Amino acid sequence: MKPTPSPVTNDCSAGVPPAVAGASRPAAPLWATLVATFFGAGRLKPGPGTWGSLATIIVWGLVSLRIPPASRTWATLIAAAAVTLIGIPAATLVARSSSLKDPQFVVIDEVAGQLVALIAVPLAWKTFLAGLILFRIFDIWKPFPIRRLERLPDGAGIVVDDLGAGLYALAVMHLLLHSGLLIR
Repeated sequence: MKPTPSPVTNDCSAGVPPAVAGASRPAAPLWATLVATFFGAGRLKPGPGTWGSLATIIVWGLVSLRIPPASRTWATLIAAAAVTLIGIPAATLVARSSSLKDPQFVVIDEVAGQLVALIAVPLAWKTFLAGLILFRIFDIWKPFPIRRLERLPDGAGIVVDDLGAGLYALAVMHLLLHSGLLIR
């Protein structure tokens, strides 16, 4: 005679107590959603990450025109740091409310990484296009050790891996600039 399984052993909630298994999560605060989606850019299809990067380039290009050239490098560093510091908690709240580890519509990580890729880069359409392409390549490819950075908890794992992709893009961008292959 087989023992009758208890209702708990038939539960498919993977270790979540039955009282919590079907419960919905509260929505993320509006500020977190606006920041995490970069004011809705992350809701664009297809390729929300590319839309987030493109929106970053457009916004940063317009903002940079108003910053004196001697201050642009520092301004880009400060902007990338500010986006990172605000983006990590926003990404955390949105990811938790969506029950996804890294929701595709969260693009604040692309904003931070794309800004890193543009540090000390001249304002020109060629450099912005190269920065976009290089950042997206490294963000999608995720060479060592970027993929490991995704393992960080919550919003840190979402954002920090894109900072790594931004650093790779920045290095290649400056190699292209210093070799004369990009700007003439």
